[in-house]
Amino acid sequence: MPTPESSPPRRGIRAAFYLTLFALIAAVLLSTVERLTGQRITDNELAERLAALSAVLPGDQYDNQPHLDRIYVRNAELLGSDEALPVYRARNGEQPVAAVLTAVAPNGFSGEIRLLIAIDAGGEVAGVRVIEHRETPGLGDAIEADKSNWIESFTGLDGSSLATNPLAREWILDRDGGRFDHITSATVTSRAVVKAVRNAVIYFDLNREKIFTIPAAAQDEGPER
Repeated sequence: MPTPESSPPRRGIRAAFYLTLFALIAAVLLSTVERLTGQRITDNELAERLAALSAVLPGDQYDNQPHLDRIYVRNAELLGSDEALPVYRARNGEQPVAAVLTAVAPNGFSGEIRLLIAIDAGGEVAGVRVIEHRETPGLGDAIEADKSNWIESFTGLDGSSLATNPLAREWILDRDGGRFDHITSATVTSRAVVKAVRNAVIYFDLNREKIFTIPAAAQDEGPER
């Protein structure tokens, strides 16, 4: 039978044990929540990226999974960022169908504008979508496909000669002497997007063969100009 003098130390040991147990349980629960939340975020990002890819690349044109057949490339001059950016490749059998480049327009009215630009194997733009921006609602956000059809103006443009003629009028904003319509009251935004798409098409034209032949690898730096 414990003496009164020995009870306080035992109570202290018991309290420390329960505190340690509760801390371990809390750590396990926190880790589980973070894992589940992280997976949910990853799943949501993948769903958004697949939706964006399907918007610029009709699924009946290829039989692979472009989001898995990807490389990462760097070219600050033509892709607008120092970071490694993904390029998604679409194929039909072994034949290249199109590449979807990720590009950044660094000089939007309110900051960076991120784009997905699909270019078919022949150098024609198959589609463009804005995936991230902070442009002014009601003005610059007309670059979004669900706000206006302006972004569809790129579809069908032939960029196969841009590497030798980067100032072709079809690829220059009308406000700058070209033929590409600007968004009303959003000239800066329009100019930034047109330039980013034009540069991405030039990058594709310069690196076309490498883009389709480099093995898919999540950390592959890919072709550089």
